Amino acid sequence: MRFLHTADWHLGRSFHGASLIDAQAAWVDWLVDTARESRPDAVLVSGDVYDRALPPVDAVRLADDALKRLVEVAPVVMISGNHDSATRLGFGAGMFADAGLHLRTDVSQIGDPVVVGQAAIYGIPYLEPDVARPLLGVEARGHGPVMAAAMERVRADLATRPNVTRAVVLAHAFVAGGAESSSERDLAVGGAASIPGSIFAGVDYVALGHLHAPQRVGGRARYAGSPVAFSFSEAGHAKSVALVDLDGAVPAVELLPCPVARPLAVLRGELETLLADPALTGAEDAWVQVTLTDAARPAEAMERLRARFPHAVVLAFEPSGVVARSEESYAVRLRGLDDRELAAAFVEDVRGAGPSAAEQRLLDDALSAHRVAEAVS
Repeated sequence: MRFLHTADWHLGRSFHGASLIDAQAAWVDWLVDTARESRPDAVLVSGDVYDRALPPVDAVRLADDALKRLVEVAPVVMISGNHDSATRLGFGAGMFADAGLHLRTDVSQIGDPVVVGQAAIYGIPYLEPDVARPLLGVEARGHGPVMAAAMERVRADLATRPNVTRAVVLAHAFVAGGAESSSERDLAVGGAASIPGSIFAGVDYVALGHLHAPQRVGGRARYAGSPVAFSFSEAGHAKSVALVDLDGAVPAVELLPCPVARPLAVLRGELETLLADPALTGAEDAWVQVTLTDAARPAEAMERLRARFPHAVVLAFEPSGVVARSEESYAVRLRGLDDRELAAAFVEDVRGAGPSAAEQRLLDDALSAHRVAEAVS
């Protein structure tokens, strides 16, 4: 049995204000060609097909084109991620299954696998704990309990199947030990978002989505990673899709490198040095993040940088030997904060003191309610 595993397309996302739709369309062409050449028994898409619950029209058109061509090659099994609207992504699931597109966006479908040859493929959509708990009969709060309950349904169905059946699970979650980047949305507010890899025990392969770096977690679980980079924290990623063979006792995985539409470059130094350094020629066609270390802020720094690096999109100043000043721009001070930290920073900025414990609980409840509303929208 052979599977092509991909995830985290995030169609409709931009890169520092620049559209990525052309790069994503080129990647879709490559993915379809790769599927035709590798001849998988199924294509696995582990969530975050779109970047938001209400994706732009060009993103929907691209997804439609991608899936229409992929199902001509092999059945496609797709789950919803935390960025997707499960209801909208799952529209027409019953009809699409007849065409080879198997959507798993509903908790009630977790124990209902897509059977391909001798493999039972179980799709576990992203489970927002407070939404999924009553549906799964779980009292405890958190990602771990709801995922454990979902896997109980998987194992219950698997126990009814022949011993030769290979079990594959798609899931969109943060498994402990995975390496994060700044472009993923946090899955929890004020609580543990990760789940232990042991939850998936007894499965031949776990096709994960959520983290954007391709990586293995545990013995049989793997993140496919995103097909293109969405932040400079991904500058060191080698984007790929996973070609998985389950013919042996242990999954054999080949990572197929994705095409790079535009590389990332992270530069640091004094302005004049960066403009003159011949070793930086390769960065001239890249998305560029620059940190200038000049003792004094150079005039028209971004304009001068873009004369050499046309795709410079981020500029920061960290003068050598100077402690960063508290009056630096609000945007710089908030960069990299998660939703919870951002809300607390706003309170502190407005009144000069952070939220009290009671106020933090109110903020957490508000953020959790927003996540729940978004998950069911």
